Amino acid sequence: MNKKTVRDVDLAGKRVLLRVDFNVPLDKGTITDDTRIQAALPSIRYILGGQPKSVILMSHLGRPKGRRVPELSLAPVAEALSALLDTDVAFADDCIGATATKAIAALPAGGIILLENTRFHPGETKNESEFARELARNGDIYVNDAFGTAHRAHASNVGVASQLEACAGLLLEREIDYLATALENPRRPFIAILGGAKVSGKIDVIEALLSKVDKLLIGGGMANTFFAAQGRDMADSLVEEEALDIARDLLKAAGDKLQLPADQRIADGFRNDAAHKIIVADADVPAGWQSLDIGPDTVARYRQALQDAETIVWNGPMGVFEMPTFARGTIGVAEALAERTVKGATTIIGAADSAAAVEQAGLAERMSHISTGGGASLELLEGKTLPGLAALADQ
Repeated sequence: MNKKTVRDVDLAGKRVLLRVDFNVPLDKGTITDDTRIQAALPSIRYILGGQPKSVILMSHLGRPKGRRVPELSLAPVAEALSALLDTDVAFADDCIGATATKAIAALPAGGIILLENTRFHPGETKNESEFARELARNGDIYVNDAFGTAHRAHASNVGVASQLEACAGLLLEREIDYLATALENPRRPFIAILGGAKVSGKIDVIEALLSKVDKLLIGGGMANTFFAAQGRDMADSLVEEEALDIARDLLKAAGDKLQLPADQRIADGFRNDAAHKIIVADADVPAGWQSLDIGPDTVARYRQALQDAETIVWNGPMGVFEMPTFARGTIGVAEALAERTVKGATTIIGAADSAAAVEQAGLAERMSHISTGGGASLELLEGKTLPGLAALADQ
């Protein structure tokens, strides 16, 4: 992390414009998971402790596509943040213009305000310079703490950074430190675990990791495509037919470094109460059945593979963990990581669904780091430059 951070700047008397990631799930205006709000609290508290004139928060929420969508307003987030900070958090009905200017000016000394969804304006995702200038007028110093959007070149994280003194927040710093260290100077053995539905979205990650890790363990729906590439009949299982050639090439390039499940839990339907059974990886899936989880032998083998690992990166669940019947493989892997953390290994969870699975298993506190940005963490694992990070000032 060679970027200037919030600890490197004088905040006293300044309007601090802080980009956070409050892209939280809402159900009829109720926040169902406040993990991302909680993750921003250390930076917010640190900035408030620096005696700023005011703290102006901005974020996106959902994909309103440049228009005002009431259901995607950040107003409920302002209320939740106020409760978490135990202080008043004002809310502005827009992120630019007279509405924002007046609301910011009305803040008391050291006051905090959340601006309305930046994506209500089309200039946000287009990184339009004029929109970025409008946002920049809200502050004197810019702090980016939104790792979840660091892989996007948007106005609120790239455009604004060119208008103001720009630095990283504590969350962004922590994310980069963990993920970059895992890639550049990992303690070995270094093992990566990849799951989720599709191979196609993780081709670059697999190729990048094969040159860095000691082992690469595969699970989830993506394993089906690898099995199909080996000639197995996967019946109704999720298989990416267009990725079969790529899967064959990856298997050939990886050699023994890439490990596929030894067995799978298959079902006769995509539902929790479906009939299910375990089959070995050499067997074809019966007609009308589909693979929905890794099996117990695979969990045992992966646990064995992880027993001496010193750095572990996990991205993507091992099965359809949202259904308890098919969450066993994911929970088993999570338990193995928790055991390694206790013994001193660095364990990094790098995707939203993996993080949700770890939370569901009650093991979140037993991981070294849970990333708040699935897409950003994937691109970092691929070795790509993150625009939101590159735009910040170097130390």
